[in-house]
Amino acid sequence: MSLWARVGLLGALAYCVHHKEGRALAEQAPRRRTEAARAGHGGPELRLVQVLFRHGARTPLRPIPGAEQAEWSPALLETPAQTEFDYTVTDLTGGPKPYSPYEENYRKITMKGGVFAGQLTKVGMQQMFALGERLRRRYIRETNFLSPAFKPSEVFVRSTNIVRNLESTRCLLAGLFQQQKEGPITIVTDEAESEILYPNPVNCQRLRHMNREGLAKAHSQPGISEDLNTIKEKMGIGNEKAVDFFLLFDNILAEQAHDLPSCPVLKSFLQMVEQRSVDLLLYITKQNLRETLQMSVGPLLYTIEKNIRDAIDPPSPEIKARKLILYAVHDVTIFPLLLSLGVFNSKWPPYAADVTLELYQQSKDWFIRLTYNGEVWIGLTLAELMVYASSEH
Repeated sequence: MSLWARVGLLGALAYCVHHKEGRALAEQAPRRRTEAARAGHGGPELRLVQVLFRHGARTPLRPIPGAEQAEWSPALLETPAQTEFDYTVTDLTGGPKPYSPYEENYRKITMKGGVFAGQLTKVGMQQMFALGERLRRRYIRETNFLSPAFKPSEVFVRSTNIVRNLESTRCLLAGLFQQQKEGPITIVTDEAESEILYPNPVNCQRLRHMNREGLAKAHSQPGISEDLNTIKEKMGIGNEKAVDFFLLFDNILAEQAHDLPSCPVLKSFLQMVEQRSVDLLLYITKQNLRETLQMSVGPLLYTIEKNIRDAIDPPSPEIKARKLILYAVHDVTIFPLLLSLGVFNSKWPPYAADVTLELYQQSKDWFIRLTYNGEVWIGLTLAELMVYASSEH
């Protein structure tokens, strides 16, 4: 991987040198902590964990026009008993759950079989429960960092106001705490207009313009338009149908996650469809890389950085007690986030993907350990992480 990690702070992106010793220290932190405990002296101490995760497998966001649909039976949405966990949703100030225009739009689209678009499925719930169990192994069984039951004082949970994300969060928490809690679970969310957990063109006209312009240019690039036309022609989809690689990939990915029969033609082009989807989003992003990343994930990265600073110098007893922060996001969040951090692996973020940042303290030194889907990607000293860009948004 690259020796450079890129982190956005205060709405700008800073570029930080990734030293080998910083990575080594972060990679060895769990082992050193265990060894230090056995020897009776202090080692690296885990102080804060932040996990940003994509929802589990779901129904497609909309069907492919002009193509035969898979059968999406309501049985695919059944809730496994082990994933059940009561929770409440509020706005950022503790008020009622905001209205969700996205959810309303999903309810207007009915898939073949009778289910709505964009719904979390049993498979997706199981994926999120498994992610929760992985986090449990690390932060409860191996490190004793978290209490074995959910405690509101230790865990802060935020999600986009979309049902599949709220339900994914429920399943993750059920796996993490094995349905045990010592207080109510509250998931906070925001109005769609001001949400920062995904690139938000609703409150940023510039981002909307750049995305629209970039997508139009991307589709005219040599090879991309030809490949799309070839697939549409072989699938019998007319040129007048609004079909792009994102829609094709969304449908076949959902079908394969649930072992549903896919169009044989589309299935034969799976690798191309995924690669072209990545190519398109990379092309749109890299047209104005720094500005696009600032507008896409700058506010979220600022929030992550603020959480780190608050953990180092807590402004209140409540913040000092906090150990875990969970953010339920989307693939379109994780994509630019990985680019910003310099660890994008050129693959589309899968269902239940997670980016985890661990904050450690050793004596007066602080450092970050970043993992993606359970694999260590970056070890940074805090000084490296906290380098500010010369210009601010």
